[in-house]
Amino acid sequence: MARLWFRYAAMNAGKTSSLLQVAHNYEENGEQVLLLTSALDDRDGQGVISSRIGLKRDAETYSTRTDFSERLKDVDVACVLIEEAQFLTVEQVRQLHRWVHTKNIPVMCFGLRSDFKGESFPGAAALLTLADNLEEIRTACRCGKKATMNIRIDENGNRVQEGQQVFIGGNSSYRQVCARCFYK
Repeated sequence: MARLWFRYAAMNAGKTSSLLQVAHNYEENGEQVLLLTSALDDRDGQGVISSRIGLKRDAETYSTRTDFSERLKDVDVACVLIEEAQFLTVEQVRQLHRWVHTKNIPVMCFGLRSDFKGESFPGAAALLTLADNLEEIRTACRCGKKATMNIRIDENGNRVQEGQQVFIGGNSSYRQVCARCFYK
């Protein structure tokens, strides 16, 4: 039976490289996958899934206007892999959950659980509620403890505590931290 997966982590945990490894494993067995990433993330170009360790793949993009009931209606793949899943809407997560259980094709979503203020993204909250499998991808804080939170930093490395929830950036804009360091 197919399942909706949510593999979540703080920044810099290897979510993207994990997604690309899953795609490689399916394809190595002769199966097709559909790769989707948020249209918001254009750091390496529109429709590119790119990891910090240099792995890259082209992907289709989705936005808040994407209707997955329509988009996936006639898809013939072994698995759907979704990057930046925190940017999904609650309704899109419901559509994916319904699709998995009516089409019997797994969907694996990879993304952040919370933002730099410690608040949930709507898509992540819906995935934490509806996903059939939850898997935390672990990473470490600079202090050595398990990182579960994210902080936003400015160009001088100072913590930013105000601003829009969505600000696309990588290592120069965010850092993973444990809860203790988050509240320091």
